[in-house]
Amino acid sequence: MNAKAPAASLRYIAAGGHRHPSAADWAPGLIAFGAGKNIALWNPEDARQNGIAALLAGHTDVVNVVRIHDLDGQRFIISGGADKTVRIWKPTKDDSSLAPYEQSCCLVEHQSSINTISVFPHLGLFVTGAADSTVKIWTLTEESGAKLIQSISLQPRYLPLCTALVPLAGGAIALAVAGTSSSVQLYVRPEASAEYVLQATLTGHEGWIRSLDFVQDGESVLLASASQDKYIRLWRLQREEATPVLTNGTSGTSEPAVIKKSLSNKAHQVGNPDAKYSVTFEALLIGHEDWIYTARWAPQSSTSKDPPTLLSASADNSLAIWTADEASGVWVCNARLGEFSAQKGSTTATGSTGGFWIGLWQPDGHSVVSLSRTGSWRRWVFDVARETWEQRVGISGHTQEVQGLAWAPDGSYLLTTGSDQTTRLFAEWKREGLQSWHEFARPQIHGYDLNCIDTISNNQFISGADEKLLRVFNKPRALDTLLSTLSGTQPTVDGLAETANIPVLGLSNKAVPVTPNDDDNDGDEQKLTTNTTDGEPRSTNPTSTTPLPTQPPHEDHLARQTLWPEHEKLYGHGHEISAVACSPDGKLVATACKASSVEHAVIRLYETRGWREVRPALSAHGLTVIGLAFSSGGEEGQGGRSLVSVGRDRRWTVFQRDEEGSGQFKPVAWREKAHARMILGCAWAPPPPPPSTTIGVGHVFATAGRDKCVKIWKVAGGSGECMLSVPLAATGTAVAFSSIVREGRLRLAVGTEDGGILVLTVEVSGEPAFRAWPVARALCPSGSVSCLRWRPGSRGEGVEGEELAVGSEDHSVRILEVRE
Repeated sequence: MNAKAPAASLRYIAAGGHRHPSAADWAPGLIAFGAGKNIALWNPEDARQNGIAALLAGHTDVVNVVRIHDLDGQRFIISGGADKTVRIWKPTKDDSSLAPYEQSCCLVEHQSSINTISVFPHLGLFVTGAADSTVKIWTLTEESGAKLIQSISLQPRYLPLCTALVPLAGGAIALAVAGTSSSVQLYVRPEASAEYVLQATLTGHEGWIRSLDFVQDGESVLLASASQDKYIRLWRLQREEATPVLTNGTSGTSEPAVIKKSLSNKAHQVGNPDAKYSVTFEALLIGHEDWIYTARWAPQSSTSKDPPTLLSASADNSLAIWTADEASGVWVCNARLGEFSAQKGSTTATGSTGGFWIGLWQPDGHSVVSLSRTGSWRRWVFDVARETWEQRVGISGHTQEVQGLAWAPDGSYLLTTGSDQTTRLFAEWKREGLQSWHEFARPQIHGYDLNCIDTISNNQFISGADEKLLRVFNKPRALDTLLSTLSGTQPTVDGLAETANIPVLGLSNKAVPVTPNDDDNDGDEQKLTTNTTDGEPRSTNPTSTTPLPTQPPHEDHLARQTLWPEHEKLYGHGHEISAVACSPDGKLVATACKASSVEHAVIRLYETRGWREVRPALSAHGLTVIGLAFSSGGEEGQGGRSLVSVGRDRRWTVFQRDEEGSGQFKPVAWREKAHARMILGCAWAPPPPPPSTTIGVGHVFATAGRDKCVKIWKVAGGSGECMLSVPLAATGTAVAFSSIVREGRLRLAVGTEDGGILVLTVEVSGEPAFRAWPVARALCPSGSVSCLRWRPGSRGEGVEGEELAVGSEDHSVRILEVRE
């Protein structure tokens, strides 16, 4: 079979950040952060706003710590994870490689999860701390080899959660260590050939210490420590022989003065005999109302005379920027970003972001980013002219396994759902010759893990969760306006609710009708708003006279104001929902649940006009039905005529409507032990373009199984025949046929348990044959592929081939372009 090998390229990656205070770092042109077991690379300054550029795979458990280390003009990424390893990544030398960095070294000396890494660029030093209660000091060479210099066993024993390094006079280096205790330990290396020794213990906090950071302040050094006790403490390291300066937190002060009395009764001595430092308590920063996860000093240039500025991120949903008042020396919060919690004890189920875990400065100090509990990144840029911080478009993604995908029937958006209990909507933002993908809505924020999803129409979808029932949702008008404005879709004329909200103690999204002149509401109703480029929220009510949105919504809007109103609940199953499929005409929905007996392993059908169950339920399996698929359209009225089901019992069954227009389905073909092990996925082939009748409508389908093979079946005369069996290197977990038939050939995408993706060209019109091409490993997920879907309808701008959406257990959603 002569067929041109398809080529694949990456169009979009969505992945949420890992909630760990040390899981991200920012260097010029690059933010590297932990995203599950991967390291995500993102350039917030990219004018195209394409989001994540790549995911680096290598860790076998979640990535807790990421640090960027620039040494002699070469950039390294150092990462640590719950897999007890520290890995060093260097830039890829091969220009043809799709991955910008490659792993060069894996350090396995720690015996438990890595919690903190600090770097000292000038000497190629870095420090790692792990849950084995040890801190290890390493040197990094240009060849990316790391050498262990010293291992410190913490006494008294506690788990290090944060570390920081700073140079002192006389060639000494200070190392601050803190964690699951209420004190900060200062270790000092007096000279290059010496080891680090404990010289001071700083007490005062009343909770675990989550963050440490040093900054130079004139002739002295400031150390910030942030704790779960809701306070930040500042400590000053002052050279004893230096001319005393006012300890007011300002830099550039050269006038001699009397040192202010410290708030601490004890001054600690650190350093070496040639350069002694006195460590005293400087200030207590009060203002946050919940745990403080990170405290970072603003970057300083060698010529800058600006006073030190501190950025703190807290679980109270806010970032705070602190500076010392020049007149009084009192540290004050001069800017606060984020949200103020109106509901105490609120959770993500009620729309709360759950606080900020990370706050980072841009290397030039003009921008900050934060990571929220939802895994989303927010970005603020300082507007010099207006002297305000303006929020910009960030990035977002799932924080747990992605379990389901569904395109809108016209391909205008992609719905995803997963174990992080959210449903997310991704669409294209088209403007001024640029195009990029973004999360436009979070239609469902649930209290149970979501397992499956499908679209009924462009304005409606259905999802199934562990709660044993299915929920149907309608698109709100506010989102319809947003998509038509930013994505160029056709707006819906009428019949949509304005928006939705969710009761504090409920799980059902309630429709919120809003009249054009409803300006007198009491504030309880939540209206969808998006920030325009000037940072002001504007209503998306199409009847309003306010300007239309000019960019995708920010995280605060996504988490609270982009819900879809719930239309219906479907009951009947006795266990967690495992599969759902909607017929192409949108008239029928087939569902299944987890089962260990024939009683529960039934397939239930619901007609979508009145949402009544079509009885009797279809019984054909003895164990969980994992996959359901309706045949696609062909001849008029034939779409959804056939339904195939596959399950853990290694059986497939094809049901067919007994007569035109009837909702009654009967089994017409089945195969016991169709695979040697359980079947995990199924998909119908598209019908051939008219007038060809080579392939009967809905009579060719594919199955993928744990026996490491994909099989192509043809149903004819009430029986099923295996046309082809394609061996795989790993378990087949997902299959999807392209909707386009090329000269009698079908295109089939196959996902595997090891994250691989195969594109098969299948010849079924004559002698059955196939050719397989693997997608480049750098474009594939690092975890099992859970679902695959080809984009229907028109192609995106600048797209020459077809677009394939990929959901994976590595928390990522990818859109690949596959072309001839």
